[in-house]
Amino acid sequence: MGLDALGTRFLLFAKRRGVDFAQAAMLGRQSLNVDAAALSRAFRDFGASLAPVAAAEMLARRAGYAEPLLEALGAQTVDSFDAAPYEDATYLHDFNRPIGPPHLDRYSAVLDGGTLEHVFQFPVALANAMRMVRPGGHFLGILTANNFLGHGFYQLSPELFHTALSAANGYVLEHLVAVEDRPGAPWYEVTAPDAARERVTLINRYPLYLLVIARRVRDVVPFETPPIQSDYQAMWVGGAPGGASRRRPAWLTALSHRLVRPFMRGVRRLTGNTSSTYNPRHYRRFDPTA
Repeated sequence: MGLDALGTRFLLFAKRRGVDFAQAAMLGRQSLNVDAAALSRAFRDFGASLAPVAAAEMLARRAGYAEPLLEALGAQTVDSFDAAPYEDATYLHDFNRPIGPPHLDRYSAVLDGGTLEHVFQFPVALANAMRMVRPGGHFLGILTANNFLGHGFYQLSPELFHTALSAANGYVLEHLVAVEDRPGAPWYEVTAPDAARERVTLINRYPLYLLVIARRVRDVVPFETPPIQSDYQAMWVGGAPGGASRRRPAWLTALSHRLVRPFMRGVRRLTGNTSSTYNPRHYRRFDPTA
């Protein structure tokens, strides 16, 4: 497990968006998998200063683990959690099982840098991470979505985080970002399905990460009522945006699959543009350094 160039940029983005790293926790003890030049450049892009020499020193400290980066972002304490002792995590805990005191409501920032998709009891593990955050603090996630088949147990959907990190579970989802695992890939803010009034889907060509910033606003136990996918919730409850009357007709979906998508693939091949196409209703491109 480790923070690459994208992961370090995400943490700098989170810091700029007001995340407090003072009491930080990592799920898994994350390493820094980035070179000094890229680390220095990331700090510069986000308006901070880190000379290449200082970046090299940061990478050399703590045997290459991520505590020095978090300390540079303001961490006074950094704890790590793992199920096995091989990376000398601060605490040993199997996230398949509920976590308890003294770790509940404790941290200003809890970072999942690539752990949760490897935990079989995913709802238990996510609830653990959510409960470790103190009210006012943030849960941060770098999670696998499309084209990570076989990487872990799960590839995860935007719908999951829009639904799970909700007011009912004590959270406000401040940012959900989709970004492909390739140099220079654009960042996209992902629209909530209930706001789009349809399912927010994507078929793309490259491994895709979801970057999550969610603030805890209430001390409640997550998932006491299991979340329901938004369009089903609307249909069952009735009268809410995204309900049956708002859903795309079946014939239109079939037409898109049979005609529109193959046509667009053909256009991209003819024009030499083989990159993914993001629906602007669902994915809003933005500059994270702005």
